Order: sequence, then structure tokens, then C-alpha cells
Amino acid sequence: MAALRAFFPCVRGLLRPRPGCAALRPFASGAEFKYIITEKKGKAHNVGLIQLNRPKALNALCTDLVTELNEALRAFDDDPAVGAIVLTGGEKVFAAGADIKELQSLTFQDCYSTRFLSCWDHLSQVKKPVIAAVNGYAFGGGCELAMMCDIIYAGEKAQFAQPEILLGTIPGVGGTQRLTRAVGKSLAMEMVLTGYRISAQDAKQAGLVSKIFPVETLLEEAIQCAEKIASNSKLIAAMAKEAVNAAFEMTLTEGNKLEKKLFYSTFATEDQKEGMAAFVEKRKASFKDQ
Repeated sequence: MAALRAFFPCVRGLLRPRPGCAALRPFASGAEFKYIITEKKGKAHNVGLIQLNRPKALNALCTDLVTELNEALRAFDDDPAVGAIVLTGGEKVFAAGADIKELQSLTFQDCYSTRFLSCWDHLSQVKKPVIAAVNGYAFGGGCELAMMCDIIYAGEKAQFAQPEILLGTIPGVGGTQRLTRAVGKSLAMEMVLTGYRISAQDAKQAGLVSKIFPVETLLEEAIQCAEKIASNSKLIAAMAKEAVNAAFEMTLTEGNKLEKKLFYSTFATEDQKEGMAAFVEKRKASFKDQ
């Protein structure tokens, strides 16, 4: 049972308050959270970094951690200085832990009446691009969390899995849906039905991650990518992200129509005028996010 505890997000405190819960607090740069660390990175301080920080529990995604994560995501999403966000864990684990005993007592009525897990996918609603920098284990909810991000960079020792089947349940935060869209039906079905882990190399080959880096350089590479994204127009980046995400929700015809509408919309922005003028004049664009 101890080994299985590394697989699922815990639900401590979801149905009832408990002593020692991290209280909600206003977010500020450098704010001290209990289960995450946040700061601004990059030469222009335009990258929001969120690090999961429950090392003794293998970064278990308990309710307090998810609450703090959502606070930080909202703050960075609303911060005009931030153009992209990086989400990471530690060098040995991204997120792979929980206390299964806390899931064990839940009933169907508990889950349904409290809309259990309903706030866990806020990450997928963030407008700004989010990069997951995954080192070590990304199991269960950790794998689902990474898949909510827009780009996944993996350390060379990273492993991904959806092992819920081993505990008599199934993924509940998009694991069956996002994994299938990312790697195809056969591999997704194999992972979900067996609980098998896949390596970073297999994940890249299957299309789950875009790049693999040495463990010690992964985070810096993710921050550099985020800096590149943040140097562009935040307004246009949000439109581009909306268009790409629509490919998973719409038919090709519907998606192409949306893409054209968003493309047309860019011509109503100052940043489109600046970007094209800079290209013609052979200079660097100075975007105003307008």
C-alpha cells in the first residue's frame, strides 16, 4: 500500500475543514505559501514560476496545495508583467503522491454532492501559456496536471503513468481524455488499463512531451522557452492558445472558421501593426499587448 500512495491526489480537507489547513491569502510576488513556491524569473522578470513543494509527500496534490496553486495561477494570469508561466516540482518528483486512506472513505454521494475534483482543472482555464517542467514521477493526478499545461518539457529520468486502475478506480481529472488526445487510443488504453509507466523518451516519441533535457538543466530550458513566449504580444499569444486548444474541441471545419475569426481579430490590434512594421523595417518589435 505504501507504494500505491505515490499515485493519487489526496482529498484531505475537501469535505470538511481540518486543523492546520493553509488559509487563503492575497498573493504577492514572493508570497510565502505552505505547499508551493512562487517567484518571477527571466531577465525581464516576465515569467511566473510555480514550484510544487511537498517533498516529504512526493508533492502530493492535496486540497490545500491545489488551492494555493489556483491562487498563484490566477495572480500570474492577472499580472500584466507576466507573459508565460512555468510549473515544476522537484528533481526527483513532479507530483506522484497521496494518502490512499483519505480516498478510501469517500462515497458516491460525497463525490457527486460536493462536485469532488471540480476545482482541480483550473490550470486548463489559464489564458497565458503554461509550460510544465517535469522531472521524476508524474503519476495519476501529477500526469493529469502536466497534461493541462500547454507545453511539457521532461527531464531525461521523468516517468508518466495513470495507475488508478490498480486501486479500483479511473482517472478523474482528464486523464482518460487528455492522454488519449496526446498519445492516441492504443497507448492511452494500455496505460489506463494496466497502470504501466512510460519513460520520458517513450512519452516524447508518443507526442506527450515536446523536448527532453538533462535533469539539472530542465528548469532553465523551460524558463528560456517561457521567456521567448513572453517576449511576444500577450494578447496575440492568448489568441493563438485559444485557436490551438479549439482543435481538440471542434471539427476541422469549425476549427478553421474559429482560426480565421481570430486571425482577422489580430488586425484590430496595435501589436499586429507593430509586428509587421518591425518586420518590414528590419527591427525588433516592441509589443504593447494592445
